[in-house]
Amino acid sequence: MQITETLNQGLKREYKIAVPAAQLREKVDGKLVELSHKLKIPGFRPGKVPMSLLKQRYEQSVMGEVLEESVQQSSQQLLTERNLRPAGQPKVELVGEFKDGADLEFSMAMEVIPEVTPMDFTTVSLERVGVEVPESEVEDSLKRIAKRQRASEPTADDVAAANSDIVVIDFVGSIDGVEFEGGKADGHYLELGSGTFIPGFEEQLVGAKKGDKKTVKVTFPAEYGNADLAGKEASFAVTVQEVRRLKDVPVDDELAKSLGLTDLNELKTQARERIEKEYGAVARARVKRKLLDILADNHNFNLPESLVEAEFGAIWQQIEADLKADRLDEEDKGKSEDELKKEYREIAERRVKLGLLLSEVGRQNNIQVPNEELSRALIQEAQRYPGQQQQVIEYYQRSPEALNQLRAPLYEEKVVDYILERAKVSERKISPEAFAAEGEAELKSRRD
Repeated sequence: MQITETLNQGLKREYKIAVPAAQLREKVDGKLVELSHKLKIPGFRPGKVPMSLLKQRYEQSVMGEVLEESVQQSSQQLLTERNLRPAGQPKVELVGEFKDGADLEFSMAMEVIPEVTPMDFTTVSLERVGVEVPESEVEDSLKRIAKRQRASEPTADDVAAANSDIVVIDFVGSIDGVEFEGGKADGHYLELGSGTFIPGFEEQLVGAKKGDKKTVKVTFPAEYGNADLAGKEASFAVTVQEVRRLKDVPVDDELAKSLGLTDLNELKTQARERIEKEYGAVARARVKRKLLDILADNHNFNLPESLVEAEFGAIWQQIEADLKADRLDEEDKGKSEDELKKEYREIAERRVKLGLLLSEVGRQNNIQVPNEELSRALIQEAQRYPGQQQQVIEYYQRSPEALNQLRAPLYEEKVVDYILERAKVSERKISPEAFAAEGEAELKSRRD
């Protein structure tokens, strides 16, 4: 195999590769001989089929197979010998039209992963802000748990429904006198004041009693999920079958036992741990953002244009969809397309830079995602699709690319943990109110 480098500019590399005709011929003849031992041709014993007959019938297809294998093997040999790490799939093209008896010549073009030298992570200083969870927040959590466990009981026939009561209703919805699909139900339980129905619907049933028949008029929100109903006025013929009142559940040992726990103390402990875990997740996200800012500011290397273009393309596709649906972020409204493209290209470049850096840190330190962690992530992903869990799992098992997308965020978190373990991270405890205020201030500074 002969390799000629035709371009070496920045991260771009191009090569011309020639595989000698004699080498191709040897491979083709070898495969034909192998084939002769497997074929069953009338009049010939296995292995005794004349080479002339084999060439006449099978040489063309075997040659195609040999050419494909030669391109793959030669390409891999080039990458290995020259220690090249492509940033994407190399572009391979035949040079001219291949003719039998001639050398196989093809070109190979790619961008390579840049040389990345990670900074000394022990020089990084960060602050992790924790939250001192007050007893009042734990108590509020217990009250919410108790509220979710409430059962309802029927009221007297003459009791008027109030907010927090449940009305059991039959209803039929129509627009301009015509019933619409999905606008009809019988025996529907609706908690007044819950905000689960179309805005304005629940308020018109406050004061209703068992047996009442009402016409409820509402306007579907402009952003309603069903485009056929969005922004339209509708009427609902409602019959109140029953008014039910929710019975408060005391926060005590019995509540804890109904949830499978030993006593109220265990329930309190779990509630506190859950709150601390939620604050901890937000605090980690803030530390990670600050760390990524430091990493982006302290590393500078050439970026593969193909990766930046791919990342920008994905971002811009979403921006165009947001523009079309009029859901652009407030800070982006009023900006020209050129301004938006400039800003989001910078975001794409930052993402590519950080992705390459974290990948290199992981590679140099042999950071891996254990199979059991990937399996847990796969199960969690499958649980997002009730009734289709097995199909989701099989899809990921069949698709290495999809599985890599599932592995990527797990890998990133492990690399971030590796860096944080070496950085100087101080701890500070503050109140929930101060924690929220600092989060708002950080968000505002990023927007500015």
